[in-house]
Amino acid sequence: MRGGSIGQKPTKEDKLKRQFRKIVRLALKEDIGRGDITTDAIVSDERTLGIIFPKEDGVLCGIDLAQMVFEEINPAVDFQKKLNDGNPLSPGITIATVIGPAAAALKGERTALNFLQHLSGIATLTRKFVNAAKGKVKILDTRKTLPGLRILQKYAVRMGDGYNHRFGLYDMVLIKDNHIEIAGSITEAVKGVRNKRKRAFIEVEVKTFDELKEALSLKVNRVMLDNMNINQIVQAVQIVRQSSSKTEIEVSGGINVDNIEDYATCGVNYISAGALTHSAPAIDIVMKLKPLS
Repeated sequence: MRGGSIGQKPTKEDKLKRQFRKIVRLALKEDIGRGDITTDAIVSDERTLGIIFPKEDGVLCGIDLAQMVFEEINPAVDFQKKLNDGNPLSPGITIATVIGPAAAALKGERTALNFLQHLSGIATLTRKFVNAAKGKVKILDTRKTLPGLRILQKYAVRMGDGYNHRFGLYDMVLIKDNHIEIAGSITEAVKGVRNKRKRAFIEVEVKTFDELKEALSLKVNRVMLDNMNINQIVQAVQIVRQSSSKTEIEVSGGINVDNIEDYATCGVNYISAGALTHSAPAIDIVMKLKPLS
């Protein structure tokens, strides 16, 4: 959980865990506030065993966040992971046990389960998309995430074997319809980027074949075929490949688990889906407590 030794640069995992912990602390402050008036009135020094388990199939995500919740409330809690993020879930399987002060278990229960349920839901839906695509394309997420929780939701996509698109507006150029509208054309938008960032990787969203051809004439790095049907995508792929073998092709819009295989067989490189993060149903995960003598 902690960073590296003195003199060592923190790893990506260290940085990720630090961000997780900040979010956990905010979540606990939101939930507990001035104190859990119900638990504080009922519980004194009792100890408990808590068992966390799912009631349905899925993919686990959020186990470290759940552990951090109880650690933040009381370091005396013994949180024992039985599964790791990315592992499959089935009804009744033990995800983790919580042994220690009953007050800490009760205060952390809902926050820990909220993280587990939501993030496991995203990982589960992503895995369904990935499996339905049968390895023919990479499945990408989008920026359609809850403000402040993007790092968690994009982490959950990775645990479901998906890939992250740009994390924010700062790490990749993606010219969309409104940029084009303001600039006046794809050509002017691309020119504007290259005037400021000569070596930038540029992706352009296109809705028509004319827009596609204009983008290709500018030798952009990736085109996003937005809301095209299967026949249009097949034609678009042919147009791209006649122009360049290096230009990447992404498709987005109207794609779900039931139809993704059709899109995946069109010769595209990526399929992006906002549904992974904004519409994933939570996995039913519970914690049952029993007193320890």
